[in-house]
Amino acid sequence: MSTQNPRSQQTGQQPARGGQGKVPGQPSGKGSWQRGRWMLLLIALVCAAPVIGSYFTYYVIKPKGSTTSYGTLIEPQRPIPDALVVTGEDGKPMKLASLRGRWLMISVDSSACDKPCVTKLYFMRQVRATQAGERERIVNVFLRTDAAKVPDVVDGAYKDTEMLIADPKEVSAWLPADEGTQITDHIYMVDPNGNLMMRFPKDANPSKIKGDVTKLLRNSGIG
Repeated sequence: MSTQNPRSQQTGQQPARGGQGKVPGQPSGKGSWQRGRWMLLLIALVCAAPVIGSYFTYYVIKPKGSTTSYGTLIEPQRPIPDALVVTGEDGKPMKLASLRGRWLMISVDSSACDKPCVTKLYFMRQVRATQAGERERIVNVFLRTDAAKVPDVVDGAYKDTEMLIADPKEVSAWLPADEGTQITDHIYMVDPNGNLMMRFPKDANPSKIKGDVTKLLRNSGIG
């Protein structure tokens, strides 16, 4: 009579063909490992899609015309001239290019700042304020074409605006105007890399300016 336990007989059996060396919970073949790698790649692409999309929209598509933006995109982009030196409110000269690193919203006018000039400064201040937590990414700049004193009421109302004296000829050579207008009619946008990239029309609609600025900040990770 055999005294061998049936369980011990089963233990001694050879594993079924194809199952030799299989560890529970591990992929059973090369195909499973490949599927795993593709799944990890797919997950990585899904996570990166929002970032890739924003860079593609801003740097590649660069939509033209009023169908996608209110302001006119300046192409090719015009960098701030390295020779464009302005005088700060402290009376010291500085390169305008030193303001690179944030978005610049620029208005050009005489220091006397008449009603249209004040209107532009007001629109710029309101557009910046409506960006909420993103507003610190924007610097409002009033490029003055002479060294006369800015009226106290204007100076006091726009303390958050950089009021800089610039050579009007150098500014005109850099900033383009619409046909039939002059640079004092427009508000301009400069990106954090120092490139002039958008011009808003004469007598601009501030709500539409706000829409463009919001899109620029949302679609760009710079500045």
